[in-house]
Amino acid sequence: MDKKEDKLKEVISHAKEYGYVFPSSEIYDGLAATYDYGQLGVELKNNIKNYWWSAMVQMHEEIVGLDAAIFMHPKTWKASGHVDAFNDPLIDNKDSKKRYRADVLIEDYIEKYRDKIKKEVVKGRKRFGESFDEEQFLATNPNVKRNAEKIDDLESRLSALLESDDLDGLKTFIEELGIVCPISGTKNWTDVRQFNLMFGTELGSVAGDAATIYLRPETAQGIFVNYLNVQKTGRMKIPFGIAQIGKAFRNEIVARQFIFRMREFEQMEMQYFVRPGEELRWYEYWKEKRTKWHKALGLGDEFYRHHDHIKLAHYANAAADIEFDFPMGFKELEGIHSRTDFDLRKHEEFSGKKIQFFDPELNKSYIPYVIETSVGLDRMFLAVLSASLKNETLEDGSERVVLSIPPALAPYKVAVMPLTKKDGLPEKAREIINGLKFDFNCQYDEKDSIGKRYRRQDAIGTPFHVTVDHQTLEDNSVTIRNRDTMKQERVAIDALHTILDEKVSLKRLLQQLS
Repeated sequence: MDKKEDKLKEVISHAKEYGYVFPSSEIYDGLAATYDYGQLGVELKNNIKNYWWSAMVQMHEEIVGLDAAIFMHPKTWKASGHVDAFNDPLIDNKDSKKRYRADVLIEDYIEKYRDKIKKEVVKGRKRFGESFDEEQFLATNPNVKRNAEKIDDLESRLSALLESDDLDGLKTFIEELGIVCPISGTKNWTDVRQFNLMFGTELGSVAGDAATIYLRPETAQGIFVNYLNVQKTGRMKIPFGIAQIGKAFRNEIVARQFIFRMREFEQMEMQYFVRPGEELRWYEYWKEKRTKWHKALGLGDEFYRHHDHIKLAHYANAAADIEFDFPMGFKELEGIHSRTDFDLRKHEEFSGKKIQFFDPELNKSYIPYVIETSVGLDRMFLAVLSASLKNETLEDGSERVVLSIPPALAPYKVAVMPLTKKDGLPEKAREIINGLKFDFNCQYDEKDSIGKRYRRQDAIGTPFHVTVDHQTLEDNSVTIRNRDTMKQERVAIDALHTILDEKVSLKRLLQQLS
């Protein structure tokens, strides 16, 4: 087992042990690719939502929110192209009976060449030390250039096959590359077939009279069909945006990657309506803006990279992913797409309703173009959790597990601990919590030695720990400990609110974005 698999298993185990994520329906042996967020998980999830919503809506006066229904008129999905074109090219291994996305198998194969380039860079940095020029090395090293040319060739061939929907060609390509099933290790593949990813259900009490409707595969269409309602009632001017957080459902292949890919998931999407001809400028703007949002969390810039799409969706004229280095390697975290006027034009055509915008500055009506930013909430959760989980060896040789979640996102902001369970210390600790709980999520912790309590709070990601001792009763001061540095200092109880507000409030993150 490689280090990445070890890391993912460690994240899954930690998430369950400390109440972040549980397998769904576990007492019935679970349900594949479904998970429940535990008592700490739901707090982290809500904090991520709040960070996204505040940055997107609160910080932009031209962006407003929406909460559309999961069930929509079936014509919605005909208009959007999902009924006819929302397919994945899937291939089965006859020995393992496992099903895979054909394009993902090939992309994972291509990733091996990127890993070779990374190893060359590591060797070059080791060889040349401080004089190492990575940009020049990537441009001149023969091994790097050879691997880069191989990547370009493979991506070009994959792109051509996907563009032409050449399913036979995809199978031939997989066989030519000698790609084996990760489970069986064999090359015994079926033909590649297309599968629609939407979940269908019936609306109506009698099956024969029922209409087929779908669980939405994305939240975007709820925004598009409401775009004129929002524009008119909100008196919005171009450019403006509509933001939404909500559940989506896709009946797709799930490759045992924890909460990275699930059939029921949550999206945080914003659709930005712009003048035709200005869409690519706004596309670059939001690509940069969203990257800045991610990096402001301080997880480490090395975790992120941009990836331009090999095959554009039927509605797009530009698309890129912000990829994150998950335990499974670099994978899509957020997509930024220039969707042109495809969706609105199709809804106008299928509904028979005019949904154009009258632009008083240009004195004409038009269908706006759309820039989409779409981030998976569950993937964002996994990114934060996996990048924050660390095993540290301390100066005295002991070890600790610490979850260094960005303080603004941490489930609990502060743990308040009486040194002992007597002499009035618990009562004083409760008094402190009562003064803080209106602004901060606090935890009271009195079980075990103070050292064990520190370790427990490190492991669940609480950024600050306040200890109430006998001196507290004399001078109203407490010890505050920093999770990441483990440094402790004596502060007045009256100063606690100010200290915590400075360190853990969402305001600090948002100020970096403005």
